[in-house]
Amino acid sequence: MSSRLKEIYLNEITKEMTSQFNYTNPMQIPKLDKIVINMGVGEAKDNAKALESALKDLEQISGQKPVITKAKKSVANFKIREGMQIGCKVTLRGDKMYEFADRLINLALPRVRDFRGVSGDSFDGRGNYALGIKEQLIFPEIEYDQIDKVRGMDVVFVTTAHTDEEAKALLTCFGMPFAK
Repeated sequence: MSSRLKEIYLNEITKEMTSQFNYTNPMQIPKLDKIVINMGVGEAKDNAKALESALKDLEQISGQKPVITKAKKSVANFKIREGMQIGCKVTLRGDKMYEFADRLINLALPRVRDFRGVSGDSFDGRGNYALGIKEQLIFPEIEYDQIDKVRGMDVVFVTTAHTDEEAKALLTCFGMPFAK
């Protein structure tokens, strides 16, 4: 998404949100703050190659180098010790964030099998939205022949909205296909 196109797009969102919620100040209008993509790799405790593969996939999807996440606590039932590498995540801001949101909403989500829209119940009460994706194959950057295992990921849209209604209206303006 070019900067000029993004500016026009954000101006339209500003007009839509102002008319819907009767904001008096343009600074009251919620904005998309960041997008966090998290990929938990449970089998990384047994297989180090699994984490490398997940890192490569996440880097292709986001266009940014992921950070390895480590276990905060030891859990005997899961055979995990504190400090073990168990996943990876990426935080997107600025232009990369808007490009990823555009690709997710317009390219990836329509490729989901039997897609009828995303759940409107996944807001956290403070204006943030979490979305679970079952397989990384829905992204056009991932080639089916190159992956070793199908992995899911969590995508969290962090907004400056104070309520879930404001955040849902903001994401709807971006084109998020909420289920009816």
